[in-house]
Amino acid sequence: MPRKNPPTPDQLLGEVKEQFREWRRTRKSPRPMPEELWQAAVSLSANHSIRHIGCRDRFIGWNHNLRKVNLHLMAYNSRFLVLPWVRVPHLASHILGRISRLLANDWQTIYNHPVYYLETFVDKDRFAGTCYKAANWIYLGDTTGRGKNDHTHRPNRSIKAVWGYPLDKQFRRRLGAP
Repeated sequence: MPRKNPPTPDQLLGEVKEQFREWRRTRKSPRPMPEELWQAAVSLSANHSIRHIGCRDRFIGWNHNLRKVNLHLMAYNSRFLVLPWVRVPHLASHILGRISRLLANDWQTIYNHPVYYLETFVDKDRFAGTCYKAANWIYLGDTTGRGKNDHTHRPNRSIKAVWGYPLDKQFRRRLGAP
């Protein structure tokens, strides 16, 4: 039996948008979002990790070869924003906590392999990363500001704070660190 290709991010986004519209249209009273819709939203928030981040690699204990072999076992939280006019105490750290709890199972279902560690970047010129700190993420250090296609060895973009969150107590061992 041929293996089914996982849906593309655009397909997933379209499905979640439609589910959200349907939930808002049919709900009878203000009540919490259904768990399956939460899980669908969680699956949109993460991507495969970035190749080389020095402070992350040192924190895990990776060398070049270990990173190359095990990078697929990490996820990158690519976008997270609570709009400024939303005033709900602790909302951001609550959402990050929910994402952290749900992501591992969703990742296994979608990509057919586990994920043991989450990472994200916060633009230091614009944000402090307070919600990540409140959700028990670990500040690992800063990027060099050079990006993945650097050929000049000079910063060409803003420096980002790197935050990480282990999903497993044995994350270093599971990620192949000595």
